[in-house]
Amino acid sequence: MVTAPPGTERTPRVVAARKLLRRAGRDRAGRFLVEGAQAVREAVQWAGPRSGRMHELFVTDGAAERHPELVAAAADAGARISPVTDRAAESLSDTVTPQGLVAVCDLLDVPLRAALTNRPGLVAVCAGIADPGNAGTVIRVADAAGADAVLLAGETVDPHNGKAVRASTGSVFHLPLARHRDAAAVLDACRAAGLTLLAADAHGEFDLHDPAADDVLAGPVAWIFGGEAHGVPATVADHADHRVRVPIHGRAESLNLATAAAVCLYASVAAQRRRATVGEPPPASTLGSSHHD
Repeated sequence: MVTAPPGTERTPRVVAARKLLRRAGRDRAGRFLVEGAQAVREAVQWAGPRSGRMHELFVTDGAAERHPELVAAAADAGARISPVTDRAAESLSDTVTPQGLVAVCDLLDVPLRAALTNRPGLVAVCAGIADPGNAGTVIRVADAAGADAVLLAGETVDPHNGKAVRASTGSVFHLPLARHRDAAAVLDACRAAGLTLLAADAHGEFDLHDPAADDVLAGPVAWIFGGEAHGVPATVADHADHRVRVPIHGRAESLNLATAAAVCLYASVAAQRRRATVGEPPPASTLGSSHHD
């Protein structure tokens, strides 16, 4: 039996896949690249058998020998298995040490309305986050906290960016993601879903550990997180119901974005669980007037 030689960096299918390294190419094709054994494993589980959501797996000989079960699982998910040279795999990678496994999958994001169905209780909103590593880590934190969805509002980085996918450690496949260029539309959708909008703000009007904060935190909330350097954009924060600051008790100048997101989301989880244990109905907020009229 004659076996076709592995594809090279000039093979048309590899050339076409390489366009998915750029956001414009991903949005045009409706597909993105998933690189590495761990991420491909998550993608296979997300895709499911014969779903058609994983289209192709580019794999080097070495990677196929190391991960035969992943190659078989990708084939079972309906993916075309395309052997490639090491150089071809490197051309599809944006990492320093490519692993020789790159899958082509459908984009993950869903419409805003779909992400906010079934009475969400905890949602994370990324607003103006430019660094893909930060966006991916917030998605990972939201997944760990049990959030119902992550929304990416305004000029926020694409969650399908390779660095964002890697930083999420597979969490991009675990919970609904929705993107919308109009940040106001995202906030309106959250409010329509019954969520109180909380902007994480170092200069917020109340402290996350204020006892009165429990009244708000224990209800359905959407936490809004901004970029590492400038925080939540002012145009977004102005439309939040409350601005909340994470207290700094020591001498650190600030917390990084991922740490602040974890503190805020888990504070909501703790308050919601306390209320569920006591069985009390959500009381009216005691935090004073809202920013939103």
